[in-house]
Amino acid sequence: MPGRTHSREFKLDIVNQVERGQKTTAQLSREHHLSPSLIHRWRKEVEARGEAAFTDQARPDQSLEQRIAELERFCGQLSLENTILNKSLVTYRSKIGTK
Repeated sequence: MPGRTHSREFKLDIVNQVERGQKTTAQLSREHHLSPSLIHRWRKEVEARGEAAFTDQARPDQSLEQRIAELERFCGQLSLENTILNKSLVTYRSKIGTK
């Protein structure tokens, strides 16, 4: 069912049941009306984040977005400096008569 939200404990319980071999993904999918791909994503989340899985998921994304914005600003600054230096070089070369 789309639009449902599940608690962290529920997700961990589902993943643990699969990991321990208590039930298959298909069984849990039928019992709880979950997509097998959803259970697979939950398992991947637990593999990737361990104990931090399903906690404050917005925070890592925000810090990554902030880092990306910082790097984009830095690239913009470097590009501007490069343009200024190239124009200065062209002006200098035209004054001394070289290419």
